[in-house]
Order: sequence, then structure tokens, then C-alpha cells
Amino acid sequence: MEKELSRKTIFDGKIIQVTHEEVELENGEHAMREVVYHNGGVGILAIKNDSVLLVKQFRYPNRQYLLEIPAGKLEKGEDPLLCAQRELEEETDHRSHDMTFLLKCLVSPGYCSEYIHIYTTENFEHVDDSLPCDEDEFVESTFMPLDDAYQAILDGDIIDAKTVIAIMYAYNKKNTR
Repeated sequence: MEKELSRKTIFDGKIIQVTHEEVELENGEHAMREVVYHNGGVGILAIKNDSVLLVKQFRYPNRQYLLEIPAGKLEKGEDPLLCAQRELEEETDHRSHDMTFLLKCLVSPGYCSEYIHIYTTENFEHVDDSLPCDEDEFVESTFMPLDDAYQAILDGDIIDAKTVIAIMYAYNKKNTR
């Protein structure tokens, strides 16, 4: 296991902290690591009538619109389930009080500490009194038949990792019953 010897904070922002760290390797040698620390996030696999609820959102780092499962970032110390309930409501105007934890995965473990907690729900409803989206978020929600969403992954139209994982899970579950 690598051992941290020193850490210098390069950037300390609202969402991430970036560090440059010296570590001692298992063989006793030293190496440098660049690390992005992030509080993590949630994603919600919401399925109704064999269709998955997705959001279309512009993602600036990649300069493109992506289709994704509803998702959002965790605040420090926040309960992932409460975050998932809030994000589903903010991004889609749907509310669920019946979510089940599905899995937790690392986003990019080579340089980033971020985990995504994925929840699933089939018991949700459209509401008129939903929480508002963040001021800098512009999302459009849509339902897509699960088979079409699976094909969109194969065609390269859905490329967001958490969404690929969630849809593949749902598609596999549907086709192994």
C-alpha cells in the first residue's frame, strides 16, 4: 500500500480540492500523485412502465449534451439516500419515498476520490410542488423505453458511466427474469 508523505493543495474550490502528494511506494521508492478530492454523488435509476427516466443536460467539460439518469453531488456529510430523493425531485419534478440502494462505484480511481451511490425506484410520481433546480442547471427530463436506452448505449449515444451502469443493470435484470 502507498503511504502519504506530503501533500500540497493546488486548488480548493466549491466542489473539488486538487492536491499534489508525495507517496512512498510498496518497494520504498517515492512517487508523486495528483489527486482530486470530491464529496461524491448519487444517481437514480427510476423505471416506470418499462421506461427509464433520463435527463438531458449540457456538460461543459465535454462541450456536449448528455442523456443521464438523474444525479447530483453530495454535500459534505450528507446522507446519500436523502440526496437521491432531493435530486430526483429537483431535476425531474418526480418524488419517490421508496428508493433502494443498488451499488456504489468509483468514478475514476486513478486520480479522483469520488464515489457515486446509485439508487433505484419504481414507485415515484410527478409532483407540482417539486424543489427547484440549482440556478446554474438547465435540465430536461424524458422517459425512454429501456430497450431503446440499452441500444443507445450500444450506439454510443448514452456515454455517461453511471447511466451506462444503471441501464445495463436494469436491462440485465429485465432479461434474466
